[in-house]
Amino acid sequence: MRRGRPAAALLLLLPLLAGTLPGLAAPPASTEECGQRPLLDSISGSRIVGGHDARAGAWPWSVSLQTHQAGGQFAHVCGGVLVNENSVLTAGHCVTGRMDPYRWRAVLGVRNLWKRGKHAAIRNIRNITVHPEFERETFENDIALLELDSAVRYSDYIQPICLPPAHLYPYIDNETECFISGWGHTAEKGKTSAVLQEAQVEIIPSSICNSSDAYGGLVNDNMICAGSLSGGTDTCQGDSGGPLACYHPSTNRYYLIGIASFGVGCGRPQFPGIYVRLSQYRRWIKSELLWSNKAVNPVSITLTIFLTVIRIVLA
Repeated sequence: MRRGRPAAALLLLLPLLAGTLPGLAAPPASTEECGQRPLLDSISGSRIVGGHDARAGAWPWSVSLQTHQAGGQFAHVCGGVLVNENSVLTAGHCVTGRMDPYRWRAVLGVRNLWKRGKHAAIRNIRNITVHPEFERETFENDIALLELDSAVRYSDYIQPICLPPAHLYPYIDNETECFISGWGHTAEKGKTSAVLQEAQVEIIPSSICNSSDAYGGLVNDNMICAGSLSGGTDTCQGDSGGPLACYHPSTNRYYLIGIASFGVGCGRPQFPGIYVRLSQYRRWIKSELLWSNKAVNPVSITLTIFLTVIRIVLA
């Protein structure tokens, strides 16, 4: 049986890849804006337990993930992080047992959950993907990706955070300006906050975090410790899935270094918060964004078509 004419098929696809066919835009520039805070030029934060109210637009990638409750109301459950106009990262344990996307919604561009205001955007969830090797007992691979049902429009109040390149990680240490944000509990046995909280945290070496008087070896290479060894600064219930965002001066951007995962209590001495170390999951994230078409644009659609046709003509 003849396999067809691959060369001819490829030639037919070249105009498509170039974005020259009617209705297709040219590929976007590679200098995508991310990690910017249009309303705030300077670094800010304080010592979510131990934090304070964030200013409007301070963390434009912070997302409130909410589930449908009895009576038709929605309640905040976990934080999330906007990584492009269609996709939000969160912790895998946030959605375990609640995988029906129609139970969820994402609220973006909001500071006060009770007074959303005109800058807020609400999106239903189209799809939920949890890392296939997530382990609920150990919080290993505690990461998930949510696809919004429609793209959000970027504004001063809604911006994506940057996914860091591999070469950035050697420069992340305890002198790096890193911040957490969320609407979770403001004390271990306290109440949630309607207003977005922020706090500055230290990156703590795993050797210290894993000492016998701390986590005792529970923290592995897929995790990162952040907070304060003296206590008082931490994420808490309701902050899971939110960002550990670090500022990189040479690029003037914020990068997503971690995702809030677990901890012993909230703000306890010797027990800082544990975050998913994002550097270990870049390949999985990029694969999900590409093959699931979560970043819907002419380039990703064209690439999918191109690869599908290649498989056909070479079969």
